[in-house]
Amino acid sequence: MPTALQMVSDDAALAAAVMRSRRLLNKRAMVAAAASAVPVPGLDWAVDAAMLSKLIPEINREFGLTPQQLDQLDPTKRDQVQKAVTLVGSVLIGKFISRDLVLKAATKIGMRLTTKQLAKYVPFAGQIVAATVGYAAIRYLGEEHMKDCIRVARQAQLDVPLLGYSAPG
Repeated sequence: MPTALQMVSDDAALAAAVMRSRRLLNKRAMVAAAASAVPVPGLDWAVDAAMLSKLIPEINREFGLTPQQLDQLDPTKRDQVQKAVTLVGSVLIGKFISRDLVLKAATKIGMRLTTKQLAKYVPFAGQIVAATVGYAAIRYLGEEHMKDCIRVARQAQLDVPLLGYSAPG
């Protein structure tokens, strides 16, 4: 299965959105890993939920898929995007991100999160395993969400915003 970056190797705007999203993702995953290493039951779940509830809208923004960005599209293009979202099956694109939506997305990695909780009870090595699994889980969810954003942007022929960049001229 190709990575998000491999999926967009032929599109500079989408590749730039993936690179910006990955920088955000790496930062959030490191925080989640640090929280996972702390041997306090439940702390990592709270941190993971908080990380994802901030990360998902930031990734959506990079691809032009926040509710506010979609509201600025003409109605025909907005309908194309909504149809693409339905086709891709994402519950996290073009919506306000709530804890319920984050939990729904986290069910994809439920086994990893359970492993992370169980690993905490093994002294020292357990914290390392929990941190590694925590990092990997957030990275996985972020990468899969980027792939969904790419599929929607391509399906709807959406112009991805060049955030933070000025047009060549």
